[in-house]
Amino acid sequence: MAANPSFATRVVRWQRRHGRHGLPWQGTRDAYRIWLSEVMLQQTQVRTVLAYFERFTARFPTVCDLAAASEEEVLSLWSGLGYYARARNLHRAARLVAERFGGAFPTRFDDLVQLPGVGRSTAGAIAAFAAGERRAILDGNVRRVLARHAGIEGDARSAATLARLWREAEARLPRRCIEAYTQGMMDLGAELCAARNPACASCPVAEDCVARRERRVQELPGRRARAAARRRQVAMLVVLSRGEVLLEKRPSSGIWGALWSLPEAPADGDPMAQLRERFGIKDAGITPLAPFEHAFTHFTLEVTPWRIDIRKPPAIAAEQGTTWLALGEISGAALPSPVKKLLQRLADGKIAGTPM
Repeated sequence: MAANPSFATRVVRWQRRHGRHGLPWQGTRDAYRIWLSEVMLQQTQVRTVLAYFERFTARFPTVCDLAAASEEEVLSLWSGLGYYARARNLHRAARLVAERFGGAFPTRFDDLVQLPGVGRSTAGAIAAFAAGERRAILDGNVRRVLARHAGIEGDARSAATLARLWREAEARLPRRCIEAYTQGMMDLGAELCAARNPACASCPVAEDCVARRERRVQELPGRRARAAARRRQVAMLVVLSRGEVLLEKRPSSGIWGALWSLPEAPADGDPMAQLRERFGIKDAGITPLAPFEHAFTHFTLEVTPWRIDIRKPPAIAAEQGTTWLALGEISGAALPSPVKKLLQRLADGKIAGTPM
Protein backbone atom coordinates (compact mmCIF):
# COMPACT_ATOMS: atom_id res chain seq x y z
CA MET A 1 0.00 0.00 0.00
CA ALA A 2 1.31 3.43 -0.91
CA ALA A 3 1.90 5.73 2.02
CA ASN A 4 -1.01 8.04 2.75
CA PRO A 5 0.39 11.61 2.52
CA SER A 6 -1.73 12.66 5.49
CA PHE A 7 -0.84 9.71 7.72
CA ALA A 8 2.10 11.41 9.47
CA THR A 9 0.19 14.67 9.82
CA ARG A 10 -2.67 12.93 11.58
CA VAL A 11 -0.32 11.05 13.89
CA VAL A 12 1.53 14.25 14.83
CA ARG A 13 -1.71 16.16 15.43
CA TRP A 14 -3.10 13.36 17.61
CA GLN A 15 0.12 13.02 19.59
CA ARG A 16 0.23 16.70 20.43
CA ARG A 17 -3.32 16.63 21.74
CA HIS A 18 -3.69 13.15 23.21
CA GLY A 19 -0.26 11.51 23.41
CA ARG A 20 2.00 11.05 26.40
CA HIS A 21 3.91 14.18 27.44
CA GLY A 22 4.81 13.91 31.12
CA LEU A 23 7.29 11.03 31.10
CA PRO A 24 10.64 11.79 32.80
CA TRP A 25 12.68 11.15 29.65
CA GLN A 26 10.61 13.46 27.46
CA GLY A 27 11.22 17.12 26.73
CA THR A 28 14.99 16.67 26.54
CA ARG A 29 17.73 16.30 23.94
CA ASP A 30 19.88 14.43 26.46
CA ALA A 31 20.80 11.32 24.47
CA TYR A 32 21.95 9.51 27.63
CA ARG A 33 18.54 9.75 29.32
CA ILE A 34 16.75 8.93 26.06
CA TRP A 35 18.97 5.87 25.57
CA LEU A 36 18.35 4.66 29.12
CA SER A 37 14.60 4.90 28.63
CA GLU A 38 14.65 3.19 25.24
CA VAL A 39 16.68 0.23 26.51
CA MET A 40 14.49 -0.14 29.60
CA LEU A 41 11.33 0.05 27.51
CA GLN A 42 12.37 -2.89 25.32
CA GLN A 43 9.72 -5.54 26.08
CA THR A 44 8.70 -3.69 29.25
CA GLN A 45 5.73 -1.40 29.92
CA VAL A 46 6.13 2.26 30.82
CA ARG A 47 4.56 1.96 34.28
CA THR A 48 7.15 -0.67 35.22
CA VAL A 49 10.08 1.33 33.86
CA LEU A 50 9.33 4.62 35.65
CA ALA A 51 10.74 3.69 39.07
CA TYR A 52 13.81 2.01 37.57
CA PHE A 53 14.55 5.01 35.37
CA GLU A 54 14.40 7.37 38.35
CA ARG A 55 16.71 5.14 40.41
CA PHE A 56 19.23 4.78 37.58
CA THR A 57 19.41 8.49 36.79
CA ALA A 58 19.69 9.36 40.48
CA ARG A 59 22.57 6.92 40.98
CA PHE A 60 24.17 7.42 37.53
CA PRO A 61 23.40 11.01 36.41
CA THR A 62 25.87 10.74 33.50
CA VAL A 63 27.03 7.97 31.21
CA CYS A 64 30.50 8.23 32.77
CA ASP A 65 29.00 7.51 36.19
CA LEU A 66 27.38 4.41 34.76
CA ALA A 67 30.61 3.37 33.04
CA ALA A 68 32.56 3.69 36.30
CA ALA A 69 30.14 1.45 38.24
CA SER A 70 30.67 -2.25 38.76
CA GLU A 71 28.55 -4.72 36.81
CA GLU A 72 27.21 -6.06 40.08
CA GLU A 73 25.90 -2.63 41.12
CA VAL A 74 24.23 -2.16 37.73
CA LEU A 75 22.60 -5.59 37.95
CA SER A 76 21.50 -4.86 41.51
CA LEU A 77 19.64 -1.72 40.42
CA TRP A 78 18.21 -3.62 37.46
CA SER A 79 17.00 -6.54 39.61
CA GLY A 80 13.32 -7.19 38.96
CA LEU A 81 13.17 -5.51 35.55
CA GLY A 82 14.00 -8.76 33.74
CA TYR A 83 15.82 -9.52 30.49
CA TYR A 84 19.17 -9.02 32.25
CA ALA A 85 21.18 -9.06 29.04
CA ARG A 86 19.87 -5.50 28.62
CA ALA A 87 21.61 -4.43 31.83
CA ARG A 88 24.89 -6.06 30.85
CA ASN A 89 24.76 -4.44 27.41
CA LEU A 90 23.84 -1.12 29.04
CA HIS A 91 26.99 -1.26 31.13
CA ARG A 92 29.17 -2.32 28.19
CA ALA A 93 27.75 0.48 26.03
CA ALA A 94 28.36 3.08 28.75
CA ARG A 95 32.01 2.06 28.95
CA LEU A 96 32.34 2.18 25.17
CA VAL A 97 30.85 5.70 25.11
CA ALA A 98 33.24 6.81 27.84
CA GLU A 99 36.24 5.39 25.96
CA ARG A 100 35.38 6.03 22.32
CA PHE A 101 33.31 9.21 22.55
CA GLY A 102 34.94 10.83 25.57
CA GLY A 103 31.76 10.55 27.62
CA ALA A 104 29.66 12.54 25.11
CA PHE A 105 26.75 10.27 24.27
CA PRO A 106 26.42 9.96 20.47
CA THR A 107 23.29 11.13 18.69
CA ARG A 108 24.02 10.03 15.11
CA PHE A 109 22.30 6.84 13.98
CA ASP A 110 25.50 5.41 12.49
CA ASP A 111 27.30 5.78 15.82
CA LEU A 112 24.39 4.54 17.92
CA VAL A 113 23.98 1.22 16.11
CA GLN A 114 27.55 0.32 17.10
CA LEU A 115 26.63 0.26 20.80
CA PRO A 116 25.88 -3.08 22.48
CA GLY A 117 22.15 -3.65 22.86
CA VAL A 118 21.19 -0.87 20.43
CA GLY A 119 19.50 -2.15 17.30
CA ARG A 120 18.11 -0.36 14.29
CA SER A 121 14.85 0.70 15.91
CA THR A 122 16.36 1.85 19.20
CA ALA A 123 19.06 3.81 17.36
CA GLY A 124 16.39 5.41 15.19
CA ALA A 125 14.39 6.52 18.22
CA ILE A 126 17.43 8.01 19.99
CA ALA A 127 18.59 9.81 16.84
CA ALA A 128 15.10 11.22 16.27
CA PHE A 129 14.54 12.42 19.83
CA ALA A 130 18.09 13.63 20.56
CA ALA A 131 19.02 15.16 17.20
CA GLY A 132 15.87 15.37 15.08
CA GLU A 133 17.38 12.87 12.63
CA ARG A 134 14.79 11.53 10.19
CA ARG A 135 14.84 7.84 11.09
CA ALA A 136 12.16 5.16 11.27
CA ILE A 137 11.43 2.99 14.28
CA LEU A 138 9.86 -0.45 14.39
CA ASP A 139 9.27 -1.67 17.92
CA GLY A 140 6.46 -4.10 18.71
CA ASN A 141 3.81 -1.40 19.00
CA VAL A 142 4.78 0.28 15.74
CA ARG A 143 4.86 -3.06 13.89
CA ARG A 144 1.28 -3.63 14.98
CA VAL A 145 0.11 -0.18 13.83
CA LEU A 146 1.75 -0.48 10.42
CA ALA A 147 0.71 -4.08 9.81
CA ARG A 148 -2.91 -3.21 10.47
CA HIS A 149 -3.01 0.12 8.69
CA ALA A 150 -1.20 -1.14 5.58
CA GLY A 151 -2.75 -4.62 5.66
CA ILE A 152 0.63 -6.37 5.79
CA GLU A 153 0.21 -10.10 6.35
CA GLY A 154 2.66 -12.65 7.65
CA ASP A 155 4.47 -13.23 10.91
CA ALA A 156 5.62 -9.77 11.99
CA ARG A 157 8.90 -11.24 13.27
CA SER A 158 9.86 -13.06 10.07
CA ALA A 159 12.59 -11.57 7.89
CA ALA A 160 10.34 -11.09 4.85
CA THR A 161 7.53 -9.40 6.76
CA LEU A 162 9.95 -7.25 8.74
CA ALA A 163 11.51 -6.03 5.50
CA ARG A 164 8.06 -4.96 4.25
CA LEU A 165 7.31 -3.24 7.54
CA TRP A 166 10.61 -1.35 7.49
CA ARG A 167 9.90 -0.13 3.95
CA GLU A 168 6.47 1.03 5.08
CA ALA A 169 7.88 2.72 8.17
CA GLU A 170 10.45 4.65 6.15
CA ALA A 171 7.96 5.62 3.42
CA ARG A 172 5.69 7.29 5.98
CA LEU A 173 8.29 9.47 7.68
CA PRO A 174 7.38 13.18 7.72
CA ARG A 175 9.73 15.85 6.48
CA ARG A 176 9.27 17.79 9.71
CA CYS A 177 8.16 17.10 13.29
CA ILE A 178 10.02 13.78 13.45
CA GLU A 179 10.08 13.87 17.26
CA ALA A 180 6.30 14.22 17.60
CA TYR A 181 5.72 11.64 14.88
CA THR A 182 8.06 9.09 16.47
CA GLN A 183 6.45 9.56 19.88
CA GLY A 184 3.02 9.46 18.26
CA MET A 185 3.67 6.08 16.65
CA MET A 186 4.80 4.70 20.00
CA ASP A 187 1.78 6.18 21.79
CA LEU A 188 -0.65 5.04 19.12
CA GLY A 189 0.45 1.43 19.48
CA ALA A 190 0.53 1.55 23.28
CA GLU A 191 -2.65 3.55 23.91
CA LEU A 192 -5.08 2.80 21.06
CA CYS A 193 -3.88 0.10 18.66
CA ALA A 194 -3.55 -2.52 21.38
CA ALA A 195 -3.04 -6.19 20.65
CA ARG A 196 -6.48 -6.96 22.08
CA ASN A 197 -9.58 -4.77 21.92
CA PRO A 198 -8.01 -1.81 20.09
CA ALA A 199 -9.81 1.54 20.39
CA CYS A 200 -10.40 1.98 16.66
CA ALA A 201 -13.14 4.56 17.22
CA SER A 202 -10.57 6.95 18.73
CA CYS A 203 -7.75 6.23 16.28
CA PRO A 204 -6.67 9.23 14.13
CA VAL A 205 -5.79 6.99 11.16
CA ALA A 206 -8.72 4.58 11.36
CA GLU A 207 -10.45 6.01 8.28
CA ASP A 208 -8.06 4.36 5.83
CA CYS A 209 -6.90 1.45 7.97
CA VAL A 210 -6.97 -1.75 5.90
CA ALA A 211 -7.46 -4.04 8.88
CA ARG A 212 -10.44 -2.02 10.12
CA ARG A 213 -12.02 -1.74 6.68
CA GLU A 214 -11.66 -5.47 6.03
CA ARG A 215 -12.56 -6.48 9.60
CA ARG A 216 -9.18 -8.12 10.12
CA VAL A 217 -7.99 -6.20 13.17
CA GLN A 218 -7.69 -9.37 15.23
CA GLU A 219 -5.83 -11.18 12.44
CA LEU A 220 -3.09 -8.58 11.97
CA PRO A 221 -0.23 -8.56 12.54
CA GLY A 222 0.24 -12.22 11.72
CA ARG A 223 1.72 -14.52 14.31
CA ARG A 224 3.61 -17.75 14.07
CA ALA A 225 1.92 -20.79 15.57
CA ARG A 226 2.68 -21.05 19.25
CA ALA A 227 4.66 -24.02 20.39
CA ALA A 228 3.50 -25.85 23.47
CA ALA A 229 4.69 -24.06 26.58
CA ARG A 230 7.83 -25.63 27.98
CA ARG A 231 8.36 -26.25 31.65
CA ARG A 232 11.56 -26.88 33.57
CA GLN A 233 11.95 -28.16 37.10
CA VAL A 234 14.74 -27.29 39.50
CA ALA A 235 15.47 -27.43 43.23
CA MET A 236 16.91 -24.36 44.96
CA LEU A 237 18.98 -24.83 48.10
CA VAL A 238 18.52 -22.09 50.70
CA VAL A 239 21.60 -22.80 52.83
CA LEU A 240 21.50 -20.70 56.03
CA SER A 241 24.09 -20.21 58.73
CA ARG A 242 24.35 -17.49 61.39
CA GLY A 243 21.89 -15.21 59.62
CA GLU A 244 23.59 -15.52 56.24
CA VAL A 245 22.59 -17.32 53.05
CA LEU A 246 24.88 -19.10 50.59
CA LEU A 247 24.84 -17.69 47.05
CA GLU A 248 26.47 -18.65 43.77
CA LYS A 249 27.31 -16.42 40.81
CA ARG A 250 25.42 -17.50 37.71
CA PRO A 251 27.16 -17.75 34.31
CA SER A 252 27.24 -14.52 32.31
CA SER A 253 25.01 -16.03 29.62
CA GLY A 254 21.63 -17.68 30.02
CA ILE A 255 18.80 -16.80 32.37
CA TRP A 256 19.68 -14.43 35.20
CA GLY A 257 23.14 -14.08 33.70
CA ALA A 258 25.84 -12.75 36.07
CA LEU A 259 23.39 -12.41 38.97
CA TRP A 260 23.86 -14.01 42.37
CA SER A 261 21.35 -16.76 43.07
CA LEU A 262 20.73 -19.82 45.19
CA PRO A 263 22.59 -23.06 44.45
CA GLU A 264 20.49 -25.31 42.25
CA ALA A 265 20.06 -29.06 42.07
CA PRO A 266 17.96 -31.55 40.07
CA ALA A 267 14.34 -31.34 41.15
CA ASP A 268 14.05 -35.10 41.61
CA GLY A 269 17.44 -35.52 43.33
CA ASP A 270 18.50 -35.74 46.96
CA PRO A 271 19.26 -32.22 48.28
CA MET A 272 21.56 -33.56 51.00
CA ALA A 273 23.57 -35.55 48.47
CA GLN A 274 24.12 -32.35 46.49
CA LEU A 275 25.22 -30.52 49.63
CA ARG A 276 27.72 -33.22 50.54
CA GLU A 277 29.14 -33.45 47.02
CA ARG A 278 29.40 -29.76 46.23
CA PHE A 279 30.00 -28.08 49.57
CA GLY A 280 31.06 -30.84 51.96
CA ILE A 281 28.00 -30.23 54.14
CA LYS A 282 27.10 -33.40 56.01
CA ASP A 283 25.12 -32.35 59.07
CA ALA A 284 22.16 -30.05 58.43
CA GLY A 285 18.52 -29.54 59.19
CA ILE A 286 16.48 -29.64 56.00
CA THR A 287 13.00 -28.20 55.53
CA PRO A 288 10.85 -28.19 52.37
CA LEU A 289 9.46 -24.79 51.44
CA ALA A 290 6.44 -24.02 49.32
CA PRO A 291 7.17 -24.55 45.60
CA PHE A 292 6.65 -21.67 43.16
CA GLU A 293 6.76 -20.91 39.44
CA HIS A 294 8.40 -18.15 37.46
CA ALA A 295 7.44 -17.50 33.83
CA PHE A 296 10.07 -16.57 31.25
CA THR A 297 9.39 -15.71 27.61
CA HIS A 298 9.85 -19.25 26.31
CA PHE A 299 9.31 -21.46 29.33
CA THR A 300 8.08 -21.65 32.91
CA LEU A 301 10.48 -22.55 35.70
CA GLU A 302 9.04 -24.75 38.44
CA VAL A 303 11.07 -24.30 41.62
CA THR A 304 11.19 -26.59 44.64
CA PRO A 305 13.04 -24.74 47.40
CA TRP A 306 14.68 -26.42 50.38
CA ARG A 307 15.76 -24.64 53.53
CA ILE A 308 19.03 -26.06 54.88
CA ASP A 309 20.17 -24.89 58.33
CA ILE A 310 23.78 -25.51 59.30
CA ARG A 311 25.60 -24.41 62.43
CA LYS A 312 29.11 -23.99 61.09
CA PRO A 313 29.54 -22.71 57.54
CA PRO A 314 32.04 -24.70 55.48
CA ALA A 315 35.17 -22.97 54.21
CA ILE A 316 33.74 -22.16 50.79
CA ALA A 317 33.27 -18.39 50.92
CA ALA A 318 36.65 -17.78 49.28
CA GLU A 319 35.86 -20.02 46.32
CA GLN A 320 35.34 -18.19 43.08
CA GLY A 321 31.68 -17.49 42.40
CA THR A 322 30.48 -18.34 45.92
CA THR A 323 29.65 -15.99 48.79
CA TRP A 324 27.69 -15.62 52.00
CA LEU A 325 25.21 -12.75 52.24
CA ALA A 326 23.48 -11.48 55.36
CA LEU A 327 19.70 -11.76 55.10
CA GLY A 328 19.48 -8.11 56.14
CA GLU A 329 21.28 -7.11 52.93
CA ILE A 330 18.96 -8.94 50.53
CA SER A 331 17.15 -5.86 49.25
CA GLY A 332 20.28 -4.27 47.78
CA ALA A 333 21.78 -7.42 46.26
CA ALA A 334 21.93 -8.33 42.57
CA LEU A 335 19.48 -11.22 42.82
CA PRO A 336 16.77 -12.52 40.45
CA SER A 337 13.40 -11.12 41.46
CA PRO A 338 11.79 -14.44 42.55
CA VAL A 339 14.88 -15.39 44.57
CA LYS A 340 14.93 -11.99 46.25
CA LYS A 341 11.24 -12.31 47.14
CA LEU A 342 11.78 -15.79 48.58
CA LEU A 343 14.71 -14.70 50.74
CA GLN A 344 12.98 -11.50 51.84
CA ARG A 345 9.96 -13.47 53.01
CA LEU A 346 12.30 -15.84 54.80
CA ALA A 347 14.11 -12.94 56.48
CA ASP A 348 10.78 -11.43 57.52
CA GLY A 349 9.64 -14.72 59.07
CA LYS A 350 6.78 -15.13 56.60
CA ILE A 351 7.78 -18.59 55.40
CA ALA A 352 7.24 -21.69 57.45
CA GLY A 353 8.39 -25.18 56.63
CA THR A 354 8.12 -28.66 58.05
CA PRO A 355 11.43 -30.21 59.24
CA MET A 356 12.26 -33.54 57.60
